[in-house]
Amino acid sequence: MKYLLWLLKAAIFFTLFAFALNNQHDATVYFFFGTHWRAPLVLVVLAAFAGGLVVGALGMLPGWWKHRAAAAQVPAARGDEAAAPVPSTPAPAAAPPSISATDLPTVRQHGL
Repeated sequence: MKYLLWLLKAAIFFTLFAFALNNQHDATVYFFFGTHWRAPLVLVVLAAFAGGLVVGALGMLPGWWKHRAAAAQVPAARGDEAAAPVPSTPAPAAAPPSISATDLPTVRQHGL
């Protein structure tokens, strides 16, 4: 299996390498107000890919912040429950333990 993965990685690398060798012609990207950028087509494609990664990561930031805020509030809620007085009647010994959503790790609660 390890050799199959290396073979797949090598095939992807050589395919991208052949793409880069075959697309060395200059490409012109026109921007606003008459500005333009001339570069090899491979660099233009690489820049577009990198720009897509940046825009995608920035688009995910609000969701990350929301999940971080929710995860930061969970331990505070658990601390309030731990400070609550424990009832004096003991639980029956034969009762199986129940698992609630607050017993799961924070990461699992938020689907990450």
